[in-house]
Amino acid sequence: MKTWEASYVAGIIDGEGSITLTRMHKKEFRRPGISIASTDKELLIYIQSLIGGLINNKKNYNPDKHKNSFTLTVKKKEEVFNTLKQITPFLRIKQKRKRAEWILYQYDLVTPRNGKYNSELLREKVAFENEFFQK
Repeated sequence: MKTWEASYVAGIIDGEGSITLTRMHKKEFRRPGISIASTDKELLIYIQSLIGGLINNKKNYNPDKHKNSFTLTVKKKEEVFNTLKQITPFLRIKQKRKRAEWILYQYDLVTPRNGKYNSELLREKVAFENEFFQK
């Protein structure tokens, strides 16, 4: 991503996006994710070409009153980390910048590569998630 593209994506995430930890499955730990909601599918397709992810349609229960809306969701660790590394300097919303930095600098420290947690690492992982949601 070029610098101007990273700043553009950061602006979209500041306005319409989310940087969070989410669960893929009910009993597993949360993992980093980025999502952007919009009624402009062309915008999401463009951002998808820069950062990856999947675009899903949201259910429109009242099409007479509401436009169709879509969500770009980035869940793959490589895509999330690459995106956060590039956009973090351009994020203007303090909470989103703190969350991005927290993921970039802390997530790998509390997440073993093999997914096996000893009691100390498990405590650190839970504390990491709790502190993340207080940012």
